[in-house]
Amino acid sequence: MFDTLASLIPDDPEYPARARKLDILRRVLDGTLYDVLPYEFHDERSPGGEYIPLRQRRPSVRYNLCRIVVEDSVALVFSEGHFPTLDSPDPSVRDALAAILREARLNEVMIDACLRGSVGSVAILMRVLRGRVFFQTLETMYLTPRWDAEAPDTLATVTEKFKVSGANLLDQGYEIPDQTGQYWFQRRWDVQWEWWFEPWPIGSDEAPRIDHPRSVRHGLGFVPIVWIKNLPGPSATGDMRDGACTFRAAVETAIEIDYQLSQAGRGLKYSSDPTLLIKEPATSDNQIIKGAANALVVSEKGDARLLEIGGTASAAVIDYVRTLRELALESIHGNRADAQRFAAPTSGRALEMMNQGLIWLADNLRISYGEGGLVALARMVLRASGHYPLIVRGAELAPLDPEAGISLTWPRWYPPSADDRLKDAQALTALTAAGLLSRESALKSLAGTYDIDNIGNEIASISDAEGTT
Repeated sequence: MFDTLASLIPDDPEYPARARKLDILRRVLDGTLYDVLPYEFHDERSPGGEYIPLRQRRPSVRYNLCRIVVEDSVALVFSEGHFPTLDSPDPSVRDALAAILREARLNEVMIDACLRGSVGSVAILMRVLRGRVFFQTLETMYLTPRWDAEAPDTLATVTEKFKVSGANLLDQGYEIPDQTGQYWFQRRWDVQWEWWFEPWPIGSDEAPRIDHPRSVRHGLGFVPIVWIKNLPGPSATGDMRDGACTFRAAVETAIEIDYQLSQAGRGLKYSSDPTLLIKEPATSDNQIIKGAANALVVSEKGDARLLEIGGTASAAVIDYVRTLRELALESIHGNRADAQRFAAPTSGRALEMMNQGLIWLADNLRISYGEGGLVALARMVLRASGHYPLIVRGAELAPLDPEAGISLTWPRWYPPSADDRLKDAQALTALTAAGLLSRESALKSLAGTYDIDNIGNEIASISDAEGTT
């Protein structure tokens, strides 16, 4: 069924095949895959009286299992309680990065990037405007990266090219002779410039011309874009620029669930208003009005009955859907735990064991979007501080060391219970008393649990409190 739906999506030959494959996966994620079907699920006959096959109907029940798993995994990586802390041996770098990334709302940007990138890849653009740092998520459907031949992990250029209507260009301030036409829009980033090109008509043989007034020289010496591959493994697009899709293995099963639930709903609606069958001859030619207050009288040789269906079919569908859901979640490492089975408060470690598949998925995302994304963005900020004075909350920062070490400290998967926190405190107290662990390291291990933003200030406050007692 997925291949049938994909074949109905228009194929634009002027775009590469990779763009169409990413577009199809994005429709699955957004829940718009069925929009290409012409009929609603309750439409059984076309205006011409022909029967409409199920494959041409949009399901009435849409349980977007793929997006649910994506959102659950993203929440375990970048939600408020799971966002990592940027650490560095240089306290000034650590404090400056924490302030910059907080002001730039990088938490929200990384959640958006992780959602969009679940189809295979995503890009994050960094801009420095009037000393402030901004980040923007870019979908890679219309992006073409090119890496440095001598440094395969370093971008040389990134080109963005897609079609846009003349009316949209007119709204953006372009002088367009034909606002009803279609135009190509193009931008390109390299190590020194963000080049904008004048839109040109689709089908025209003219070469794109640089739009000098809109082009900007950033002068950073590197492409201010981080390209993130979603997951290790073969990509759904068959392209090396993309990682594996988070939910591709469950798409067919998710479509089957939608149609089975729609059919079950159709059966329940029929049960509430079944078809009346009359065996001729009847004693009256009047219009038949169904209802308990309207008796139907037939002759001695006649008969009337309701064509009802048994309830076992609906129960079988529900059991089948439940099995499909288990298989789909298992195939993409989703959360299969049932909250109704919890009879008592459960520790964080027990929750980890119950949701081990989802944690494995989130752990892989930590590598792609943490080490491959968040750390790379932080390094770009350090390098940009040598070219532009960075401003945070109205105050200018001193230039930061671009070679400073950067690491990520991730919090626990699930909040510890009171008993967990007590055991942690006892263990850390024993280790620090025995000289096997420093007070700073112990405080770092507890920073996420007790929402400690600045470890240096916390240690100073503890020392001041001990000095006054």
